[in-house]
Amino acid sequence: MKRRGWLGAAALVALMSPAVAEAQVETRDYRRTDRRVPESPQRFAFELRLGPYKPRIDEEFNGRTPFADTFGNGKGFHIGAEIDWQALRIPYLGTLGPGFSWGYTSRSAKARISGTGKESAEETSLSIMPMTLVGVARLDVLPREFHVPVVPYGKLGLGLGLWSISTSKGTVTRDGVQGRGRSWGTHAAVGGMLHLDFLERDVALSFDDELGVNNSYLFFEWMWSDLGSSGLIEDRPQMRVGTSGWVLGLAFEM
Repeated sequence: MKRRGWLGAAALVALMSPAVAEAQVETRDYRRTDRRVPESPQRFAFELRLGPYKPRIDEEFNGRTPFADTFGNGKGFHIGAEIDWQALRIPYLGTLGPGFSWGYTSRSAKARISGTGKESAEETSLSIMPMTLVGVARLDVLPREFHVPVVPYGKLGLGLGLWSISTSKGTVTRDGVQGRGRSWGTHAAVGGMLHLDFLERDVALSFDDELGVNNSYLFFEWMWSDLGSSGLIEDRPQMRVGTSGWVLGLAFEM
């Protein structure tokens, strides 16, 4: 009888083990495709951004090209970061909320001698810090509901560019006016994010458990900014330091 009892218990354990293992897999498996609620709260998204940047300065000079004549026709690059508050979750669609971004780009070249256009021995630099305040809509229904690791998104809002022109002697001053200012405008962007968690599910879960990162993405974006092209916010002449072009980066939802 004792032997039968032990055999029965062993059989019961053997039958329960797969069910327990399956339950553990269900609670620890790739939650981005089989869960409707993430393991940790998701309220923000953070982006690291990189892309070309050529300001539209020459567009306001009616055929003259002072920027291209000084810095060339090539595109420089800008780096930046963005943080978005995912204030509202729309069921079965995605998130909606405000976002703020900051960027930096700089170009340097030999200064041109007035009247001759020849290069001087002095370096001149143009630095621009573009910033935006936008509304961000992310449609994460594809990875959440259909196991497709792509998240399309869009952004729309206001932009501000702080710029300065300087040499080795400091900020340029001409006719008593310093070579620095600010340019306002509108900003828009559309893009797509590739959900990276499906590549390493265990790493993704550990990233969430240890750092509270719900999702990781590689993204591609096309953005358009008309900083200085209109009298938005301030009705005065402004230098056109906006641009348009692609941006690559990494994004993390927390």
